[in-house]
Parts: sequence; C-alpha cells; structure tokens
Amino acid sequence: MSVYILPVLLILLIVYCAVKRVKVYDCFLAGARDSLSLVKNIFPYIAAIFICIEAFKASGLAQALADVLQKPLSYLGIPSELAQLIALVPLSGNGTIALLESIIKDCGPDSYPARCAAVISGATETIFYIAAVYFSSSSVKKLRYAIPVSLFCTLMGAVVACALCRVM
Repeated sequence: MSVYILPVLLILLIVYCAVKRVKVYDCFLAGARDSLSLVKNIFPYIAAIFICIEAFKASGLAQALADVLQKPLSYLGIPSELAQLIALVPLSGNGTIALLESIIKDCGPDSYPARCAAVISGATETIFYIAAVYFSSSSVKKLRYAIPVSLFCTLMGAVVACALCRVM
C-alpha cells in the first residue's frame, strides 16, 4: 500500500495543476531561483556550526563532557554507555550515527543500551544545526530560550526513551 503513496500524490498534483492551469515549470524555476539566494544567506551559518562541531569533537571536549554527564545521567535511568551520545546528539547527526554503530558493536544489538541509543538517535534532532539554519533565514535574531528549552526537551526525550526501552 505504501508503495503507491508517492505515485498517487504526483498524479494528484499533476491533475490539480492542469485543472488550475498552473505553469508548473515556471513555478519550479522561481522556487529554484529563490533557493539559491537562501543558500547564499544561510551558508556562512552552516559552515560556522560545522567547524565548531568538529572542533568540539576533535578537542576532546565531547569526551570530557560525556565523562562529567555519566553519573547524573545514570540517576535519570540513562545507561552510562550513552553519555557521549547524549552530549553529541544536539551537535552532529553523523557523529550520533557513528556512536550508535559503536554502541551496537560493543554492547550487542539487543542490549538495553543499544536499544536506548537507537531510539534516542532516531528521535532527536541536531539542535544547533537547526537553530543556525532557521534563525539565520528568519528575521529573529535573539534566540532567547530556544536553545536551553531544546536541550532540556532532548534530555527529557532521552529519559523517556530509556524508560520505554526498559519496559518493552
């Protein structure tokens, strides 16, 4: 059934455009033209956040932060093997996937830490990357509470994910 969703949506889109007499190609070109200016405006923010993330990981601060977080996270029900994953989730999606692979390899695919890590990495987002992209392309210049609230929600999501993995 799910195999037919995309083709059906495309056919419906074509029929809708034909009925409304929309010049699809012209609309596509206008969107592509607008996206180039958006990329030009966003690129410096994306480059800066990627450089900061790589510097954070290469300097060893990610591991140091994970070592500090290990004990408090264990009180919240998060396995100690996931401390570095929790520290890296808001920063890097690729780093999270690499750590997930490492956790699965070290603990086994059916272990409690591996299941928790899979749920956490699949259900969280790279907060700083998203904030850089969204806030750089909007008129909002003061982040105020966006980052702290996002980090808190990520932590609570990890706690709930581990609790659900323990029950299931």
